[in-house]
Amino acid sequence: MDRRTFLFSSAAAASAAASAAGTGWQAGDVAHLLPTANDSRILLKASFRRRVEAPVLRVGKKRVVAGRATDTQGFFWSFDAEGLAPGQGYQLELLDGKKKALCDPWTVKTFPAPGEMPGRFRLLIYTCAGGDERLRTPAGVRNFLPLAVRQRLFDRALSFAPDAVVGNGDHIYWDLRQTGAPPRYAEDVLAATGRFVRTVPVFGTENEGVLKRVCEAQIGKLYGTRFRSTPVFFLQDDHDYFENDDANAQMVTFPPDHFMLQLGRGTRSLYFPEFLPDAERPLGLPGASAADKPRGVGESFGTVRFGRLAEVALFDCRRYLSLAGPNAWVVPPEVEGWLKARAADTRVSHFVNLSSMPPVYSAGKWGDWYPDILGPDGKLTLKVEKPYYQEGWLKQHDRLMETLSEMKGRIPVWISGDMHAHGEARMTRGASVDLKQNPVNVFLSGALGTGNGWPSGGRRTRPYPSQAIEVEERLQALEENGFLIADFDEASITVRFFKWLPKDGEAAIDALEPFRVTVMKRG
Repeated sequence: MDRRTFLFSSAAAASAAASAAGTGWQAGDVAHLLPTANDSRILLKASFRRRVEAPVLRVGKKRVVAGRATDTQGFFWSFDAEGLAPGQGYQLELLDGKKKALCDPWTVKTFPAPGEMPGRFRLLIYTCAGGDERLRTPAGVRNFLPLAVRQRLFDRALSFAPDAVVGNGDHIYWDLRQTGAPPRYAEDVLAATGRFVRTVPVFGTENEGVLKRVCEAQIGKLYGTRFRSTPVFFLQDDHDYFENDDANAQMVTFPPDHFMLQLGRGTRSLYFPEFLPDAERPLGLPGASAADKPRGVGESFGTVRFGRLAEVALFDCRRYLSLAGPNAWVVPPEVEGWLKARAADTRVSHFVNLSSMPPVYSAGKWGDWYPDILGPDGKLTLKVEKPYYQEGWLKQHDRLMETLSEMKGRIPVWISGDMHAHGEARMTRGASVDLKQNPVNVFLSGALGTGNGWPSGGRRTRPYPSQAIEVEERLQALEENGFLIADFDEASITVRFFKWLPKDGEAAIDALEPFRVTVMKRG
């Protein structure tokens, strides 16, 4: 798809975006809606402004799906519609137990069947959309963009009519122990949300109310119902487990402890859908097929599969991180095996890795693939040992990069979140593997909600490529808000970068166009 076609398609979708933002559609008692889909199933997470008993989801004219409560008070519900036809738009209606409509009907479309070859696929990708807009620095500077600004960025992104959305981690910023950092939460905000008690369960206690108040300010109010017709895939990163990826003499934050894990699972359970099964993804991967979740879904590892055209493998890099020195991993061996198997399957035209932890780039923090750390001269270095770093992480990184590079007739692509920046590079060599015959294209997706929390502020350096690898840096890391749109057709992948900063003025968001376009051809 060329630039003219792309811009034309965005204009044609403007009315659809207005509908997605809520214009002309009545939300009624619904506070938030976030659906996901595969070729035969739609899974919906919803919350309501009042307590609802026995709500149902009507799918089309005849099918009715009973809701499953995800909280203990009747405000949050999950709806799982199975046995649907591929590539078909379904009218959905939410009704309470008395068959009263809870909102206007709307439509969600299932994905093409795995054996079909659609002509195109468009994916919206962003990271770091979370953050409570009430939080400010001691100098009064916002830590995060106002919700209205983030919503305006969403609406512009939706105007390009993506087929699916990946929100890549850091939907929540509410670090509990804040290792090595001063308290960031003002007493008036804490008084409004309440405080967690680590020694009691999350659900069925006052912790449940605290979790809802924290998440509602960062997820529920942010998304509302604007994504109701666009399948979403939400990965979780470090802050989604209510800590930063830190390691020092006080504590090592990851892998998450029991309370962190319950908060992370609870956030997903309430607000955004799990990953639906895929025939090529084992049902027994870590975090999948849990007894308290819908049938066969995954919490940490997922798939965006759009027929034979594109397969995007999604993987959480924090929940199962290990600390085993030379044998350590970022994702468990079973997950690494799945990623390698999918890269080797040439039945799908395009295979993409999409992770919460960024390859290529580092700002010297502990939770990187790389051993780089900020040296005394203020530059990244390998000459100073990074405390608590695990050398096995880099070994796994090289194995995964080599797997992508070895794909025959396909484009090696890895897109990541976490890093508050845009960036693009081609990796030509890992720490121990030569990738020059088929370099891996790496993209940073841009941060949607960041106010003042850029790497150069917290880490005293902007992101740079690690010194442990060799790359061609095609776009130096830009610390600006924004998102990516990736377009797939059978012969190519086109990545478009969108950026914005408050100095540009909010009105500029409504006319955002790509500031950079990268086209990658197969073969």
